[in-house]
Amino acid sequence: MANFFLENPDLQFHFNRFKLEEIVGIAEDDYEQSRTYRYAPVNYADAIENYRKVLEVVGELAANRIAPRAADVDHEGAQWHDGKVSYAAGTQKNLEELSQADLMGMILPRKYGGLNFPFTMYMMATEMISRADASLMNIFGLQDIGDTIRKFGNEAQREEFLPGFCTGEYTGAMALTEPDAGSDLQAVKLQAYQNAEGKWFLKGMKRFITNGNGDVLVVLARSESGTKDGRGLSIFACYGRDGVVVRRIENKLGIHGSPTCELQFNDVPAQLVGSRKFGLIKYTIDLMYRARMGVSAQALGISQAAYEEALVYAKDRVQFGKSIYTFPAVSNMLIEMRVTLEMNRSLFYRAAQVVDRKEKIEELIEKRKEEGKPVTELVQDLRQVTAMAGLMTPLSKYILTESANKITYDALQIHGGTGYMKEFRVERLARDARITNIYEGTSQLQIVALYGSVINDIMRAEFEKNEAREYRGGLTQLAASLKEIRGLFIDCLRYVNEKKDKTYQEVAAKDLVELYGYLVIGYLLLDEAEENDRKVFIANRYILTSLASARRNAESIKSGVFTDLLHADSILQV
Repeated sequence: MANFFLENPDLQFHFNRFKLEEIVGIAEDDYEQSRTYRYAPVNYADAIENYRKVLEVVGELAANRIAPRAADVDHEGAQWHDGKVSYAAGTQKNLEELSQADLMGMILPRKYGGLNFPFTMYMMATEMISRADASLMNIFGLQDIGDTIRKFGNEAQREEFLPGFCTGEYTGAMALTEPDAGSDLQAVKLQAYQNAEGKWFLKGMKRFITNGNGDVLVVLARSESGTKDGRGLSIFACYGRDGVVVRRIENKLGIHGSPTCELQFNDVPAQLVGSRKFGLIKYTIDLMYRARMGVSAQALGISQAAYEEALVYAKDRVQFGKSIYTFPAVSNMLIEMRVTLEMNRSLFYRAAQVVDRKEKIEELIEKRKEEGKPVTELVQDLRQVTAMAGLMTPLSKYILTESANKITYDALQIHGGTGYMKEFRVERLARDARITNIYEGTSQLQIVALYGSVINDIMRAEFEKNEAREYRGGLTQLAASLKEIRGLFIDCLRYVNEKKDKTYQEVAAKDLVELYGYLVIGYLLLDEAEENDRKVFIANRYILTSLASARRNAESIKSGVFTDLLHADSILQV
């Protein structure tokens, strides 16, 4: 049988080179959990073997059960009748089988029925699920709702909510967006108020809520009357059945299996999660690390599916007496898709490990505080890894989602006119990809999120260390190319800073971020090429292409092309 894990050599490559000893050790309480749970690993090798077996199960389900249902799920879509939402028949079956395989609580603790997997392994499963049916990821991937309650809720809330997530009884939703508060979450108006007994209730509207029909909702609401900014917001958990009305579901371009809901909260009973006033400035920001990564995994899965479809079609399609696979223009497109896929995966799994380490250090700090042990060194480590997460997660979201749109576009192009027809899978993939660089923060907002890290050059020490390294054979020239890109970045950063023009800096941010991205990814690929000859071609193609692109980025920044923004009003008038 097909298996999306076993049959993907690049997934195998990354799985085999993960260095998760510290992360797994913290997650497993130095393997003390094996004393309580007979199925918990007894050491790191045992843990890795467990992860491999579960990912094989995910790969088999994704390839043989979920993927064959995806077309019907897309056609049927989620349905709304009289305020009730129902999933497509294929989605319901998918969720049943994932629950039966104990996969709906992958990242939740064993105490509540979960598998206690590291975030990195969960993201690998999410990539495969997304390859099979991108819309299913929007339900499977909302295990993070349960994890938010685990991290910031009290023990009573964990015991109430988490077992239902683990068994698949509950699906979740993150209710942040409102009609007048999209990316600007400080503008959230939904009211949280207390009655005479101190119980909380929610009243107001939410819109564009992914899986808003979920059983458990984590809601961002204004708990402090009279406030208008993020300091007046708190996070609440409530049940969807308790007065939450689904007013409609959106009629969308793609991701049809996932309902996007408009919600009305009619004095809904709710529980405060964590402390008041920290809803946006701490809890939602923390959740966004995972949200960005989840959509990045979704984009990566869609990209893999599109590449596979294009490759098979190109080999089968005969024109002028031969397969179009042999046409240089087509084969070059396929090569570019493959290189992009592999460089995206390198960036993504580096980012996943950074997020994993950040979260596990946070957990270890809390544990040691409870035990009265010193945490000074851990706090310093956390500060550094949080800064890295602040770079790597928006960079992944930006690059992988933009790439997904390009890869699916090219895959459809290779199919020609047939790709435009609904009988071919690539048509659905192109529609599904389009949302990835919009939701959970548009590409433009990822640039904004990245800009501070980039202008502060937070990876300077690592880049300098890489520049001083000696690489084997032909990789030396690639290292020299990255050094040239580094020089272009430093020169452009100096130029932009000296302009002291905020508007100019904001527009130049995209080019600066892309220059930095070439370096981050380039050095990741160079390290991989040192280990594995199969990666030499990927590194060579990516770095040389990036050098040409970097020169264009630098030219854009320094050529004065952005000065026409001073006359934007007159230019844009119709």
